[in-house]
Amino acid sequence: MSSTELEKSKTHILIEIIEYVPNSVVSKTIIRKTTGNVSVVAIDTGEALAEKTSPFDTFMQVIEGQAEVVIDHHSNFLKTGDGIIIPAHTSHNVKANERFKMISTFIKSGYEDVAI
Repeated sequence: MSSTELEKSKTHILIEIIEYVPNSVVSKTIIRKTTGNVSVVAIDTGEALAEKTSPFDTFMQVIEGQAEVVIDHHSNFLKTGDGIIIPAHTSHNVKANERFKMISTFIKSGYEDVAI
């Protein structure tokens, strides 16, 4: 097991595996593979993730608090339990108008027409 991943075959309370740090963004990897990552992120009030563009779709789900997810300059306000898919190749950033925790998942994929 990678030391950056959570222990496998064990139950985890996701909002408890990461704590808020004043004036900070904190991230904990749940799974890190060459095919994608799953992370839990805690963002303190007033902080934000830098605007970026990813070559892959990203799924974000708020697990505590409320978040503002800006996709191509359009704000989406998510509360606990809400999720959103950020399309590949779109600019986006995440803002904490109040502190919140989220799960961020992206899967690296090739061609859309590959059969599974």
